[in-house]
Amino acid sequence: MNTSTSRLANMPVALFATVMGMSGLTLAWQKASHVLGAPNVIWQILLLLTTLLTLSLAMAYLLKIKRHAGQVFNEFNHPIKISFFPAFSIGLMLISVAIADIFKPLATALWCLGATLQLMLTLYLMNQWIHHARWQVQHTTPAWFIPIVGNIIAPIGGTQLGFQEVSWFFFSIGILYWIILKALVFNRIIFHEPLPEKLLPTLFIMIAPPAVGFIAYLRLNEGDIDNFAHILYYAALFLVLLLTSQLHRFTRLPFYVSWWAYSFPLAGFTIATLLMYQTFQTLFFSTLSQLMLGVISVVLAVLIYKTFHAAKSGDLFQPD
Repeated sequence: MNTSTSRLANMPVALFATVMGMSGLTLAWQKASHVLGAPNVIWQILLLLTTLLTLSLAMAYLLKIKRHAGQVFNEFNHPIKISFFPAFSIGLMLISVAIADIFKPLATALWCLGATLQLMLTLYLMNQWIHHARWQVQHTTPAWFIPIVGNIIAPIGGTQLGFQEVSWFFFSIGILYWIILKALVFNRIIFHEPLPEKLLPTLFIMIAPPAVGFIAYLRLNEGDIDNFAHILYYAALFLVLLLTSQLHRFTRLPFYVSWWAYSFPLAGFTIATLLMYQTFQTLFFSTLSQLMLGVISVVLAVLIYKTFHAAKSGDLFQPD
């Protein structure tokens, strides 16, 4: 097997998390252009890069399906790796949000495709959990939020495109099972063996449900930041503080694809904070908005550099 064939065969499905991260950064800068007066050209360039990344990864993975179906089958039936397949459908929905005001027909098509794939993967995975034969407690990781709680993302674009009731449907799935899965994840973390080093970055995924749930809820609630919205936002803020207090643990980790778990949750919290500032116009939210925008930009720059370096060296395409 030559080098290029080997790399394709071992291309991890978790790479689609890069689409979520880049989409999140794009949307953060897009919101910053509205709230902070940031230049539009920044998010427009990021949108172009995100689109090219999505197309490249999609074509590469389709080629992997064609040439290495066995490896794809193994990933799809892996109790942890399967959680990263919906990163593609979520990425489509996020891109649709970014282009909704530019090209609504394409945004609608992308959202419908992404939402449909998300629902299908949710139903499939929950069927697997209910009629399980191989799931063990050690398979429980925050990555489980992606296929189920990822439904929370659908209303962000859905409401903008006119799918109000469908958006409530997706939001209900995501918010309810966020609570259930969070209890399961904490049970595993507290009462069972710690997460392996490679999966530690996925702890950041816990920020995404309340942060993105806050954004989605505002879309569904016509921008009104009521009591429930406050609960969602401050739940996300607490998790940011909790994980920041453990920063020394994360900075010691060698690079894994799982590092991309830092990106989208932090981007989601950045957008949520920008929305808080847009409503309340306080110094606290102004400062935190700018701080988080800087943090997520630096984090993405590091992730892109580390990923390119790992791809060039071949470390990114090693079999597990």
